[in-house]
Amino acid sequence: MFTGIIETLGRIHEIQKEQSNLHVTVESSFTHELKIDQSVSHNGICLTVVAIKDNFYTVTAIDETILKTNIGDWKVNDIVNLERGMKLGDRLDGHIVQGHVDQTGTCVNIQEANGSWNYTFEYDQNLNNITIEKGSITVNGVSLTVVNSKTNEFSVSIIPYTFENTNFKNFTIGTKINLEFDVVGKYISRLYSINK
Repeated sequence: MFTGIIETLGRIHEIQKEQSNLHVTVESSFTHELKIDQSVSHNGICLTVVAIKDNFYTVTAIDETILKTNIGDWKVNDIVNLERGMKLGDRLDGHIVQGHVDQTGTCVNIQEANGSWNYTFEYDQNLNNITIEKGSITVNGVSLTVVNSKTNEFSVSIIPYTFENTNFKNFTIGTKINLEFDVVGKYISRLYSINK
């Protein structure tokens, strides 16, 4: 479980394909604190640490993860948002995030707004995921509040701290992002699809 509050940024050091799996090696400031078998969120994708060496650690993505996320598009030197699993007893500053990406979306608009930024994302509505106005959404692992919720589109507003300390600053129109919809929203959308 995660909170969607990004701890640090990591840099993709190496990507190796082995059959249908991807082994991704990441350089990060907290590598020395990691252990084998520990879960780390990478752009919202929960991946298990399988190897550690110096400032680098390696995680493995299987076919299911590659199909549902943007990990297959990652390249060496890409910057990813990182968060370690939450500790019991800690404050929950974001919202409950599972690290299980529901689907990808696309950045369709970026507007600077007097010191903050507004981002709009589109997603495939046929996968029965929904956003709720003022509800929570996880974009590339970042816990955010939905504004302008529509059937297949929503916006978020980013404060300067989030802009500087996540990979949002690297987004352009067309950037493919990972989405994890709010657990409550998922429950409502499942009920809606069953009762349709």
